[in-house]
Amino acid sequence: MILSEISVRRPVFAMVVSLLLTIIGLMAAARLSVREVPNVQPPIVSIDTVYRGASAAVVESKITQVIEDRIAGLEGIEKITSSSQDERSRVTVEFSLDRDIDGAANDIRDRVARVLNDLPEEAEPPEIAKVDTTSDPVMWLNVASDQRTALELSDYANRYLVDRFSVVPGVAQVRIGGERRYAMRVWLDREALAARQLTVQDVESALRSENVELPAGRIESIDREFTLRTDTGLRTPEDFRRLVVGRGAGGYLVRLAEVADVELAAENLRTISRSDGVPGISLAIVPQSTANVLDVANGVKKELERVRATLPPDMLIEVNIDDSAVVSESIYEVVHALVVALVLVLVVIYLFLGTVRATIIPALTIPVSIIAASIAMAMAGFSINVLTLLGAVLAIGLVVDDAIVVLENIVRRIELGEPPLIAAVDGSREIGFAVIATTLVLIAVFLPISFIPGNVGRLFGEFGISMAAAIGVSALISLTLVPMMSSKIFAGGIIRGRVADAVDRFFRWLSHWYERSV
Repeated sequence: MILSEISVRRPVFAMVVSLLLTIIGLMAAARLSVREVPNVQPPIVSIDTVYRGASAAVVESKITQVIEDRIAGLEGIEKITSSSQDERSRVTVEFSLDRDIDGAANDIRDRVARVLNDLPEEAEPPEIAKVDTTSDPVMWLNVASDQRTALELSDYANRYLVDRFSVVPGVAQVRIGGERRYAMRVWLDREALAARQLTVQDVESALRSENVELPAGRIESIDREFTLRTDTGLRTPEDFRRLVVGRGAGGYLVRLAEVADVELAAENLRTISRSDGVPGISLAIVPQSTANVLDVANGVKKELERVRATLPPDMLIEVNIDDSAVVSESIYEVVHALVVALVLVLVVIYLFLGTVRATIIPALTIPVSIIAASIAMAMAGFSINVLTLLGAVLAIGLVVDDAIVVLENIVRRIELGEPPLIAAVDGSREIGFAVIATTLVLIAVFLPISFIPGNVGRLFGEFGISMAAAIGVSALISLTLVPMMSSKIFAGGIIRGRVADAVDRFFRWLSHWYERSV
């Protein structure tokens, strides 16, 4: 092979090729995200609509059915599911695996925009979002206090905690679970309304028309300019109580305090959040789609220690759920298997090659090939997960095969009396096409796994391509680095150890015994 001859005659070339693959591979591996398993979720878009005060049946007929009819004809839809409950509608659209999620979301937005005029005026605008498994929280933090209400805890979290954890590298969003927002609650007295000949719609209309802030323009003169502001917003319970909601007989002004009780309370009283029997809320830490979840979890824990020092004495914040621990344990087990496999491969190589120097040569192809495979993974947008690490475990035994074949042929020629330099060139040339053929066969075995249709192909896609990349790099290393190192390391000859002699004697005895038995 010309490549092997160049590598033997120009040792620096072979070393630079291997170093470049290793350095670029390490840089690529540092940029790979870490997950437990590959992302196999199909493109899914959700449409959420809130209709305050409406029953499930009204939500179904006025919102859910209208949206479903409008989006039903979109290209690539596999399934549409919907749920209607009191005050809330949710429509979930699942697209085919080959559909681009961004294009699907844009198509949904266009269709929903056309149906906005058909929805009730009181309904909030539909919220369209791409459903992604990477938006699942990696950690839940529990905030509790025995002296504060859930309203006060939610307000404190929004003011001081959310921003602190949002700036942690790799964090995409911090959501509050069990949150209660301040709202002005108006409890109407139906008897008082009836006595003043008013309805709920009258009160609602008064609130909508009076609780506004309108632009008032500006006043200009030769020397001065003033910006006007009409401060008509209602902020305190007393402001709401003084609001005029109608007129009685003789022009008497009916104020809200006469027909309702007004209080500052939670926006939603139907849910409650507690921690060990005391009021509490939860902070959900959502990582970025390309972030390393282990780094995100460690960064959040470090920030948590700094936050604890600034909390009021009555408040506690603890880690409630940490999904990164599952990812860490899974990856640790696979890495442990990777190390064990590497050690066993090196022991077997030593037993049959007989010298430590000969063992070093194929041993170098293992890390170089596996690290260089990270380049292909980064280019394809893959992640480090259990399946790609499993591929690395299996690749240890495969990437070393080519190096052992080339090395054994070179050693055989040296033992027959050829000079190491010539043996390296001729031995690698003699076996070069066999190495290439073997590599292509192995790639042909693993690469089609990545093109299996459906969720199975998406699950094992990263596995097949990473295996093929590692095997392809091992062939390059076997035809460049191995001949070069063999010509240098064996320049003074080959001295086999006693272990290798014992292994040779055993196999000679086994071969002799087999011949006699046949």
